[in-house]
Amino acid sequence: MKIKIFLLLILISVSSVALAQVRERGDIELAPNIGYATAFLNGDNVEGQSYQNGLQFGAVLDFFFNDRWSLRTGASYMQMGTRQFGNNLELNYIFVPINANWHFGSTRKWNLNFGVSPSVLASAKVDGNDLNDFIQSFQLAFTYGIGYKIEVSDNFSILIDTQGILGLTNVVDESEEGFVNTNAGSSINVGAVFKL
Repeated sequence: MKIKIFLLLILISVSSVALAQVRERGDIELAPNIGYATAFLNGDNVEGQSYQNGLQFGAVLDFFFNDRWSLRTGASYMQMGTRQFGNNLELNYIFVPINANWHFGSTRKWNLNFGVSPSVLASAKVDGNDLNDFIQSFQLAFTYGIGYKIEVSDNFSILIDTQGILGLTNVVDESEEGFVNTNAGSSINVGAVFKL
């Protein structure tokens, strides 16, 4: 009998913890994060390229409309570019995502986000030489991702997610050659989620 009561208490405790992180309208979460990014170029003259690996870090805010939907925004730094024919093209951007974020599962620990991210070029180099005059200073990209929150308490979780980026605008500044290249990439991230 004592074992049954003990198991019942554990079940009640687990159930209350599992439901503790369902958010409501007006709730806000802040999630600083860091991750490993990989990127490449789509478009013209990309034969022989390999992935450019780098760093992604930033912070996102989720503004909840209800227990299933939030608006995700913030700022993230991401290293992009490509390696091609022995040359190393490094493109560093600051992204501002504007994504719808759908929280799903019985305890809303999963999320699926999608939207657009305007971004500003922080620096452009090829093999260490400045390339800023030849690369567009603004980029618009379609962004998407999926993540899972590991609950530590009602106000703190650990987020593990992956985010993808598909550039919608030409990377190369207006050129006589008429090349069209767009960025593409993804990152695997870990972050801390704080309910504000």
